[in-house]
Amino acid sequence: MTIPIEIREAAGVRTLHFGSEWIQGAMRIARPWNLELEYTREMMASLLLRDAPRRVLLIGLGAASLTKFLYRHYSLAHLTVVEIEPAVVAVARQYFKLPEDPKRLHLVIGDGAEYMLGCDKLFDLILVDGFDENARTGALESLPFYQACRARLSDDGIVAINLLTRNRGFKNSLMRLCSAFEDRVLVFPSCESGNAIALAASGDQIEISFDELKESALALKEATGLNLLPTLTRLAQAGICLNNRLLL
Repeated sequence: MTIPIEIREAAGVRTLHFGSEWIQGAMRIARPWNLELEYTREMMASLLLRDAPRRVLLIGLGAASLTKFLYRHYSLAHLTVVEIEPAVVAVARQYFKLPEDPKRLHLVIGDGAEYMLGCDKLFDLILVDGFDENARTGALESLPFYQACRARLSDDGIVAINLLTRNRGFKNSLMRLCSAFEDRVLVFPSCESGNAIALAASGDQIEISFDELKESALALKEATGLNLLPTLTRLAQAGICLNNRLLL
């Protein structure tokens, strides 16, 4: 069954909906390359922890916010986007300025979980942000999917996953993620929207001082306009950076 897609505009922001009040993506019309929603900005905190990614997998297209940001600011990155609903791709092109560039941007119409389980490629960064009209993720929060994500990471790869704390299965999903990554998981404090970003890593342990994170955040802001300093402040207030260091 095809999902009902709605486009709304208010106060200069265009939003994508799947027949409900849930916002599936947003774009400020005057700044289409920026990340409008807080949780999308926090997913990019992964960029502070490793070198610039060259191979990126995005599961769930939505309004193409993450795709456009990486496409614009990381010119050496090759992006693979898996989206289950063909109409979402068409809407992203028509209303949200999704680029058409087959050399750097590979679009796959299909189920994200099935793609991961059948994939044989390695990625430096995997971004998982797939929800239906009822804010359900289905197999995208299963243990086999998380295990497949880990198997498809490069040596120093990172996975960033958008979770909803208001979902009843949030804690169980987090437990499965921790199991797949042997507890190498960092969960951000929940945003006002109820989204909580989880980062999971493979390869060498990540150990970064809070001061180094701030330096990286300032450099990222200078290069892309993305300000992650508020995110770092929230991490510090939540006590996630023990002894002024982040470990993952």
